[in-house]
Amino acid sequence: MQVLAGLSQKEIEKITDVLHQSKFRARQIHNWIYLKSARSIDEMTDLSREFREELKKVATVTDVKIKVKQESTDGTLKYLIEYPDGACVETVLMRFDNRANLTACVSSQVGCAVNCSFCATGKRGFIRNLTYKEIIEQVLTIQRDTGLKVTNVVFMGQGEPLLNLDNVLKAMEIFNESFQIGQRRLTVSTSGIIPGINRLAELDMQSTLALSLHAPNHELRKNLMPIEDKYNLLDLKSALKNYVVKTGRRITIEYLLIKNLNDTVECAKQLAEYLYDIKCNVNLIPYNPIFDKDYRRPSNNAIMKFKCLLEHSGKKVTVRLERGADIDAACGQLRGKVD
Repeated sequence: MQVLAGLSQKEIEKITDVLHQSKFRARQIHNWIYLKSARSIDEMTDLSREFREELKKVATVTDVKIKVKQESTDGTLKYLIEYPDGACVETVLMRFDNRANLTACVSSQVGCAVNCSFCATGKRGFIRNLTYKEIIEQVLTIQRDTGLKVTNVVFMGQGEPLLNLDNVLKAMEIFNESFQIGQRRLTVSTSGIIPGINRLAELDMQSTLALSLHAPNHELRKNLMPIEDKYNLLDLKSALKNYVVKTGRRITIEYLLIKNLNDTVECAKQLAEYLYDIKCNVNLIPYNPIFDKDYRRPSNNAIMKFKCLLEHSGKKVTVRLERGADIDAACGQLRGKVD
């Protein structure tokens, strides 16, 4: 049985050819999958009943299941999605009252090998990469369930996207071409995988690169993010500057604020010094608690003081609006398994 979700129009044409149908029918099916978010072949009502019955004998829309769905008090939706092999990942739909944007936060791997100390995903360890079809199924699942059209996609869910870059790039191509989501509405986050950053620089895409930095010096970053031992801040800075030169694009620096650890005045000064010659914006993320860490969220006063110090260095600084923390859907809280 062929799964239609994830197929290009040309791949769907191979199915319609076998069924002695025209390329126009393939285009109709393609649109039903990606633009109309059909949940079943029966919903494709501009296809004849006879053709739909024939199509159902050889194809199905999807083979993934929603295992758990949770809704936050702020309207954020979190889905635990199960693939045919039993592997599960979480994906999140973020909605903002004053914006038209509907942002899907998608996972790129089952588990994660990077094992940042503040992130729940890393506690599972790395299990496997997701295929590009499994990545786009997360957005399709959201659209089929809600009837809404996702406008932005951020690769900030479970896993390290640049350690599964081939599948991530293919998924981004499909988001752009089939879902008609502009490249500038696609964001790829990384913990600092230098070969992947260099590859993205050569591709010169219009999407946004977000770097999870979280510390302004080697020792502190190594304690928070073991990846620092392999790709240190000095080499990382060279890769970031090369990326800006090659693409002309501004990088988003993600910085998690943890009380009495990396939220000090000295850390703010060190961060400003590290970033002074990098074309970037800074996104501050107040820590979201996970079940087995004693880290704490800074006070609002400490957050604003840190923000002010960075702004004095000339950088644009924002504080991320927390979404879905009450259902463990906020940054760093995704686990991808049922307790």
